[in-house]
Amino acid sequence: MSLKSMFKALTIRNYRLFFIGQGVSLIGTWIQRTTMGWYVYRLTNSVFLLGLVSFLSMIPSVVLSPFAGDLADRANRHKIIIGTQIAAYLQASALAVMVLTDYITPDFLLPLIIISLLQGIIEAIDAPVRQAYVIDLVGDKSYLPNAIAMNSAMFNGARLIGPSIAGLMIAFFNEGFCFAFNGLSYLPVLVMLFMIKLHYPKKELTGRSALRNVIEGWSYAYQSFPIRYLISNIMIFTFFGMSYATLLPVFARDVLKGDSKTLGLLMSTAGIGALSGALYLASRQSIKGLGQKMTSAGAVVSICLIIFAFSTQLYMSMALLLMIGLGMMLQMASTNTIIQGIVADKMRGRILALYTMAYMSIAPFGSLMVGSVSSKIGVKYTLVVTASVCFLWSIYGLKSLKAFVSRVQRMLVLNKNTDVYRPAGSIPVMGRIK
Repeated sequence: MSLKSMFKALTIRNYRLFFIGQGVSLIGTWIQRTTMGWYVYRLTNSVFLLGLVSFLSMIPSVVLSPFAGDLADRANRHKIIIGTQIAAYLQASALAVMVLTDYITPDFLLPLIIISLLQGIIEAIDAPVRQAYVIDLVGDKSYLPNAIAMNSAMFNGARLIGPSIAGLMIAFFNEGFCFAFNGLSYLPVLVMLFMIKLHYPKKELTGRSALRNVIEGWSYAYQSFPIRYLISNIMIFTFFGMSYATLLPVFARDVLKGDSKTLGLLMSTAGIGALSGALYLASRQSIKGLGQKMTSAGAVVSICLIIFAFSTQLYMSMALLLMIGLGMMLQMASTNTIIQGIVADKMRGRILALYTMAYMSIAPFGSLMVGSVSSKIGVKYTLVVTASVCFLWSIYGLKSLKAFVSRVQRMLVLNKNTDVYRPAGSIPVMGRIK
C-alpha cells in the first residue's frame, strides 16, 4: 500500500488544517495528563486522591455528553469546536498560573479540584461534537475510516512525544511549566480552526425537546445489536482495562523504583504501541474484518495486563505496555470507525455522544474504583482482577462475532454506508456486501 493511500485524508484541505493544529495541541494535552498524575501524587502521596482528580475531570460527561450529542446533530459543529478550544485555553492557563505561584498546596487543594471539574465540563461538550466533526472535514464517507485512523495516529503520536517531554520538563523545571506549555499549545489549533471553511445547511427546527432527542438516540442504539455491543465493549474496557493508566505513577515509583522519567518512559512505550495500531488502521481501506481484530486484541490486552501487574523489570514492563497500547488502540479506534460507518447520519452526534460517554463517563468511575480497591489490596492484585474481567468479556465477544458481523452488514446497506466496507469500484455480489 502507498503512503498516499495511508494518509489520503490529509489530501483534503480542511482536514489537513485541523490535523496540523490539533497535533500541536495534543502534545500539550499529553504533557498535562502525564504531569497531573505526577503532580497530584507528589503533592498528596495519596492513590485515592490520584483517582479522585481523574474522576472529577471526567464525571461531567455523564450529564452533559448526551445533550452535547444532540447539539452536534442540530447546530454548527465548527463554531462549537472553536468555543470549546477557547475555553480549554483559559482553563489550562489558569492552572499554570496557580501552580507556578504555589497557590495550590497540600492543605489547599480546592483550586485543583475546581480546575479538574472545569476541564471535565469542557471535554464533555467538546468530545462528541469533535467525533461528529470528522465527517464535516472530509465530506466523503469513503475517507472516514482513514480520517478516524489518522486522528488516532495524531492522538497517539502526541501520546508518544508528550510524556517524554513532560518527564524532562518536570525534572529540569517544574510542573507549572508543563501546564503553561499546554495552555500555549491551544493557540495553533485556534488559528487553524479559523482558517477552515465549512458550510452548514440550515436545519429545520423540529420543536422537540433536547431530552426527547437524547432518548430517541438511546433507543436507536439499544435496538441495534452492533451499536449496543460496541458501546458495551468500550464501557467494559474503559472501566476495567484503561483504569491501569491511573495506577501507572504508583507502578513507576513504588513497584519499579523509578521517578518521573520512568513514568514518562512507560507512557511513551504505550504510546508507541497505540501509534503502531493507529497506523495499521490507517493502512486499511475499509472496516471489513475489524470486528474480529477488535475482540482478539481485547483478549491479548487482558493477558498482558495480568503479566504487567507482577513485572518488576522496567524493560519487561515497557514491552508489555507496547502490546497493551497496541491492543487498546485497536479496541478504541475500531469501535469508533465501525460506529461511524454504520450509523444513520441523522443520529451521528447522539450515538457518538454515547461512544464518548462510554469512555469519558465510565473512566472516572474506573479511576475511582482502582484507587479505592488498590488502597485495600494493592495495585498488583487490583490490576489482575480488572484484567480478568476484560478477558472474560473478550471470550463472549469472540463467541458473538458471527452475529455481530451479519448485523453490521445489514446496517451498512440500510444506511447507504457501504463505501466504508467495500470501497467505491468494488463489485457488489447479488446486491449484498459479503
